Amino acid sequence: MIRFEHVSKRYADGTSAVDDLSFEVAEGELVTLVGPSGCGKTTTMKMVNRLVEPTSGRVLVEGRDVAGVDPVQLRRRIGYVIQQVGLFPHRTVLDNTATVPQLLGTGRARARARAAELLELVGLDPSVHGPRYPEQLSGGQRQRVGVARALAADPPVLLMDEPFGAVDPVVRERLQNEFLALQSRVRKTVLFVTHDIEEAVRLGDRIAVYGQGRIEQFDAPATVLGAPATEYVAGFVGADRGLKRLAVTPLARVDLEHPAVFQVGDRLPGGAEGPAVVLDGAGQPYGWIPAEEVRLGGEVRDRVRRMDARVPLGSPLKQALALMLRHDAGWIAVVDPEDGDRFAGVLTPARLHRALRRSVGAQEPTAGAGSARPGSAPGAAGAEDPGRG
Repeated sequence: MIRFEHVSKRYADGTSAVDDLSFEVAEGELVTLVGPSGCGKTTTMKMVNRLVEPTSGRVLVEGRDVAGVDPVQLRRRIGYVIQQVGLFPHRTVLDNTATVPQLLGTGRARARARAAELLELVGLDPSVHGPRYPEQLSGGQRQRVGVARALAADPPVLLMDEPFGAVDPVVRERLQNEFLALQSRVRKTVLFVTHDIEEAVRLGDRIAVYGQGRIEQFDAPATVLGAPATEYVAGFVGADRGLKRLAVTPLARVDLEHPAVFQVGDRLPGGAEGPAVVLDGAGQPYGWIPAEEVRLGGEVRDRVRRMDARVPLGSPLKQALALMLRHDAGWIAVVDPEDGDRFAGVLTPARLHRALRRSVGAQEPTAGAGSARPGSAPGAAGAEDPGRG
C-alpha cells in the first residue's frame, strides 16, 4: 500500500533528515514510527502526502508515485490527524467532520449524514456533540473529532502524528483502546508517529525504530522488545523491555495448565490431588478448592471457594499479570470468549513467563535452536493453589 524506495531528504544547509529509507507498509497494517525528536519520523510521514518533498527516491501509495499526483487531490484522499487536531473553530463539530467529503463534491446533506455516522463510530453522540463548537469539547473529544474527520472521505491511508500526545495519561490510554477497536473494524493502512515506545508497541502491527534519519529495526513489537537488533534499539526500548513485552503478547491456549475439574454437584473422591477448579452448568468457572480440601473428599459445594480472577484467551499477558497481583492469586482461570466464556484452563506465573519466551522464539528468525523454547521456562510445574483468587 505504501512503499519507500531509497528515499532521502536533505536541506539546503546540508542537514540530512532522512537517509536512503526503504520500507513497505501492507494494506490494512498499522505501522508505528518511533524515535527521539529530530530523528526523521515526522519527515518520513509528511513525504507520503507531499507536505515534505524528498530530495531523492520515490514514495508510492497503491503503486503510484505520489510525485505525479496533484498534492491537493492527494491530501484529500489521505487522512491526516495531528496532535493539535486543527479543527476549524468557527464551524460546528458536524461541519468540521463533513469538510473533506464536501470538498470532494459530496452534497452537504449526504456529507453531514456521513459525518454523523463517523462521530458515532468514534464514540460521540452526533445529536449531542454535532452542534457544538471545538472550544466546547474536552481535549479527548477533540481528538476523536480529528479522527472522524480524517476518516470522512473513506481514505485508504491514514497518517497520524502524535495524535494523543496532548491529553493526560488516563484519557490517552482510553483513546488508544478506542482507536485499536476502531482500526479492527475499518482496517486502514496507518502510519502512526510517536516518541513513546509503550504507545508504539501497544498500537503497532510493526514498529520502525528510528535512529538519526535511518530505521534501526523494523519488526513486530514482541521482536523489537525481545530481540533488539542493535545496542541503540536496546537502549531506546529500555531495560524494562521484558515488562513492556507483556502488553503485546496475547494469552494463548498453549500457555495454559489443566488442573482437576469438578462440577458444582459432584462429590470429591477421597485422596484426589488438587487444587481443583469448579464449573457451573454452563462450563464457566464457579470457584476453586484448595489442594488439602480436595484430598479430604466430600461434597464439592461444601468446599468450593469464590473465584474472581479470570481472563479471556487472547488478552495481553499484562492484563493477566495485573489480575494475578490484584487478587494475590497463584493462578487465574482463563475462559474462551468464542465458546461462551467456557473454562479453558489456568495460567500460572511460570506459564506466563514461558509465554513471554514463546513470543520471542516465534518471531525472531535468528534465534538459535532452543533459545526460546516454549518448555524452557524454569519452574513450569503443575498449578498451585491460587491463593486468595
